[in-house]
Amino acid sequence: MTDYHPAPPPWTLTGRAYAIPLRLPDTQRIAQSGVPETLGTPRGRYSVMMFVDYSDSDVGPYHELLFIPGTYDLGPDDSGRRERHRSIGRIYVSSHDSVINGRLNWGIPKDQAEFSVEQAGRVEHISVAREGKVFCRLTLKRGRLGVPLPGGLIPARLRTLGQVRDGKRFLYTPGASGRLGLGTLLDGWADGEHFPEIQAGKALTGGYLSSFRMTFPLARISDWPT
Repeated sequence: MTDYHPAPPPWTLTGRAYAIPLRLPDTQRIAQSGVPETLGTPRGRYSVMMFVDYSDSDVGPYHELLFIPGTYDLGPDDSGRRERHRSIGRIYVSSHDSVINGRLNWGIPKDQAEFSVEQAGRVEHISVAREGKVFCRLTLKRGRLGVPLPGGLIPARLRTLGQVRDGKRFLYTPGASGRLGLGTLLDGWADGEHFPEIQAGKALTGGYLSSFRMTFPLARISDWPT
């Protein structure tokens, strides 16, 4: 493992984020999802794409692009109840320290990429590349207004995510507060290799969370049957 700055959980992060629901064909939602085959097929009708601009974190500022295909059966909890949660399939960040710590702390399958972000009023143009080759382009627009989003408004079970990595199951429940408005994907393209071909589906109006404060707690880690 290359050198990195260890940053154990919990983390506190600040910044802004877009979350865009996507209705995608199975080719993009399943075959290009990046989720381990052992988790099977995602439930639910919609996937989610997010672009996040972290102004500060336990590893400093960085950008992030991620794709959540849907909800998966992540096995039983201690009482035997099935854990069904969303799982991140594709995720790219601009920070090497975020990559390594994200994998170790929460099993998140982060890879590093280069981000270009250009803003023009409420519209921003984002391109994401690896080794100089662009694999995703987004044009996003944020709404003018927003309402306060208290940290405890969304139930914990809806905020919990699960990852499977290196024979382990990671369950974690982030929390965030900020100001929530509308967020829209005006145009989007991805190559299908590094990120699902979002242009093959339909994007719905999503959310834009400004001035957020987020916490990433310690994950609950257990063995995953192989």
